[in-house]
Amino acid sequence: MRKPGEPIYLRGHLIALAIAVLLPIILLQIYKVYVGPVSFGVQLGFAVVISVFGGLALYFRYRFSARNQP
Repeated sequence: MRKPGEPIYLRGHLIALAIAVLLPIILLQIYKVYVGPVSFGVQLGFAVVISVFGGLALYFRYRFSARNQP
């Protein structure tokens, strides 16, 4: 039983978090292999944009499951 204030770490939450963290890295590597090299600025911008959208997706997907826990 969870104590009050203890964070909720469900398997689905952790898998989704890992995907959100690793997705920019994996997509950039695939782009480099099939298209060609990109500058550091483009890599950084791409990683930030994908991370922000991934974070928003995680927030909207899991806010209700976290709210409904006792």
